[in-house]
Parts: sequence; structure tokens; C-alpha cells
Amino acid sequence: MNQGASSSSSYQGTDRLLVGIILGVITFWLFAQTTLNIAPDMQRDLGLDPSVMNIAVAVTALFSGIFTVVLGGLADRIGRLRMMTIGFYLSVLGSALIATAPVGSFGTAFLMVGRALQGVSAACIMPASLALVKTYWDGAGRQRAVSLWSIGSWGGSGMCSLFGGLMTANFGWRYIFLVSIVVALVGLFLVRGTPESKAETSGSYKFDFAGVIAFMITMVALQIVVTQGNKLGWTSPLILGLIAVVIIVGSLFFRIESVSPHGFVDFKLFRNRTYAGATISNFLLNGVAGTLLVSLQLVQLGGNMTAQEAGTLTLGYAIAIIAFIRVGEKLLQRFGARKPMIWGCVITGVAILMLSPANVMLGTYKLMAMVAYALFGIGLAFYATPSTDAALSSLPSAQAGSGAGIYKMASSLGAAFGVAVSAAIFTALRANPESVAWLDGVITFYGRQDNLAVRQAAIIALMFNVFMVLVAILSIMLTVPKPVARKVR
Repeated sequence: MNQGASSSSSYQGTDRLLVGIILGVITFWLFAQTTLNIAPDMQRDLGLDPSVMNIAVAVTALFSGIFTVVLGGLADRIGRLRMMTIGFYLSVLGSALIATAPVGSFGTAFLMVGRALQGVSAACIMPASLALVKTYWDGAGRQRAVSLWSIGSWGGSGMCSLFGGLMTANFGWRYIFLVSIVVALVGLFLVRGTPESKAETSGSYKFDFAGVIAFMITMVALQIVVTQGNKLGWTSPLILGLIAVVIIVGSLFFRIESVSPHGFVDFKLFRNRTYAGATISNFLLNGVAGTLLVSLQLVQLGGNMTAQEAGTLTLGYAIAIIAFIRVGEKLLQRFGARKPMIWGCVITGVAILMLSPANVMLGTYKLMAMVAYALFGIGLAFYATPSTDAALSSLPSAQAGSGAGIYKMASSLGAAFGVAVSAAIFTALRANPESVAWLDGVITFYGRQDNLAVRQAAIIALMFNVFMVLVAILSIMLTVPKPVARKVR
């Protein structure tokens, strides 16, 4: 398949187009992800229940994950530029709803719809923009464009907490989303005039409505169960009903995708052990995004730090993840994928362990956190490129497109559910201090004692993230092969 068959054969990508693409990428990674840090301020200003705010934080990545594969395939059919343009408009609409959300029940509706639209916007922009990069740049120019695209995504995710804290402290959190609107409009202007790009296709195309609807119902129901189960009661009729929905509709989704020739998820890909292991570990390591939410809320709710002060602790994360992305690439070239993936997971796990001692004094914790966030960025940077290479290089070329889409979907869904589960554990335990009071007999908590519930809940929630890292390491060790040693002659 010639990806650029329907595009202008003589057109070469320009810096103007590349800047527009990067601005589209950061509307999600930089602006939408600021909620990991500013959630307490938003919750307080809008008068929301903590469990509702937890849904709002996670729902953007959830909707991005649900629709990335579908909209990436649709972009190949209707045009990548057209799909990216739709993504810009959805970003503007979603950000406008969040920025203007009123206090009360209407505010909840504005926030939830706005966050969902931001997720769908990301699903439009991410695969379509990357396809444009691959189509309109070649050779060294393409490598530069891909690197800048990656810096827009990874760098944006590294800067989001710091940026969100600075904006909230100096202007208010609503201005984050007003600026996001401006950035999206500038990006939309910069990509105008670019020739359309479509994939050369053969045969009929049928949109997988049944599979998409079943998948969306399953994922949304599961998200509600995770975030609302403790508040509503795990044995309440609603939660039990939603669990039944997850099981029944999830089974239906698996059956639909297993027999449909047009299914958007090809389960046969997971017969490839290397691909399966890389994708599962990718899901789990993206899930540790919950570490940011818990650790940042710990210092705000337990240490009375502002969002700006908390965000400055993550500066090392932003610097490290940008600086070490290319190091992961070099490690891949020298050692193969397996070792750098494991090393990245181990470093990430150590970082989370360093963020876990909520029993120490705040001054000590801040010093540990600054080192830990830098290690967090290094670990993810070591893992990123080797994992992607392991997943895609293990597939035949005919499955590369589908495999890449599912791999990216795993990233977004991992982040969505990792944040949701971590937030649910943290919120539930700090609201029920008796359930974690036993920690006081195991660990000595120094300093203030009026915030023990917050500190104890954070330790348990962060240990859940360590558990995900351990499972990721296990999946890599069991599935990703060791590089074949070259014989010296």
C-alpha cells in the first residue's frame, strides 16, 4: 500500500506544517494532561466530588484510546489533513466547554463532555499527523520531523504538571484551556493549504460500528466501576449491573472482532509473543501515570503546597524525558530491545519507590521527589523507543499499520486506567482512615499527624504503581527474546 498515493507527489513538508502539527500534538499532551496536577483546584472551584473529578482526569485518555485505531484508519480513507482539521475543531470545542464550566451540576456536564472531546480530538490528531510526517518528509528530514513530533508528545507530557501549576498560580486554571484554544487555532491556520493525503485502498470498506460501540460501552462501564465503586458501594445494584455490562458486552466485543473481516482490533496480532509482551508492558508502564496524580495530590492535600509548587518538583521529569529519548534509541541499537526495556522499567520502579515514603518530613520528601521525577523521566525514555521497535519490528509489514494503532491504543488506555485506579485507591482510602490505620503501627510517620489518612492512602496507591511495573518487567522477560549473539570468526 502506498500511503501517499493520493497526495501531491511533489509536495515536501515545510517547517510551517511541522509547527502546526506539533501544536496539535501538544493540545493533548501539554494542555489536556495538566489535570494530573491541577485537579484539586478544579475540584474545589467547581464544587465537585473527588470521585467525579477522578473520572474527569482519566476520561480524556480513555476516549483517546477508544478511538485512536478507528480514526487513524478512517483518516487513511477520508484524508489525514481533513481528520487532523476535525481534531483541531474538537480541541477548541472541548477546551471552551472546560474553560467556561459553571459551578454545580451543569459544570460537571461541561467538564465531562469537554474532556471527552479532548480525547476524541487527540485520537483524530495523533495518527493522522504522524501519517502526514511519514508521507511528506523523507530521509534525514523525516527523522528530524519524527524527533520533533516525539518531543511534542513526550516533552509535553513532561512539562504538563509544571505548566499547569504555573498557569493556575498566576492566572487561574481556566486560562490553561483558553490558551489551548489559541494554540489549536494557530495550528489550524498553519496546516491550511497543505495538500490532502490519503492511502491507496482496494476493495470495499465497512466501518466497524458494532465493534466500536461494544468497545466503547465496555470501556466506559469499566471506568465508572473503577472510579465510582467505592462511593456507590461495590454491591450496589448499579455497580453490579455495570460489572455485568463489562462482562457481557466485553465478551460480545471479543466475539465480534474475532469473526469480523473489518474489525478494528486484530486479536491475531497477539499470537506474536514479542508483540504481545511489548504491548502489554506498554499498557502497564503508561498506567504508572497514576504516580503523578497521587504524588502531586499528596504534597498539595497533605503538605499544603500549591499546584505551582508541586509542579516545580517535576522539572527533572520534563528535562530527563526529552534529554534521554535518544539515549533509549542508542541502547536499542547496542543491546537490542529486551535489556533497555527492563532497565527502563527498573528505573521507573525505583522512582516510584522514592516517591512512596510519605512518612518523612515535607522538606525531605521534596528533595526525594525531585530526584525521583528525574529518574521517572529517564526510565520512561529508556523504555519508549526499544518497546516500540520490539512491537513493530516483530510484525510482518502487512500488519504494521494495525499493530501500530493497537500499540498506541494501549498507551492511552493504560494511562486512562492507571490514573483511574490509582485515583480511586487514593480517594477511597483517605476518605476511610480506619482502613489504612494499620500502617501507623508498621511505619513511623514524622511531623504533622492530622494528615495521616492522606499520607497512608498515598503509600498504598503508589505501591499499586510499583506492582504494575513488576508485572511489566515479568511480561518483558517472558516474551521479548534475548538478542542473538554474533559469532566471532
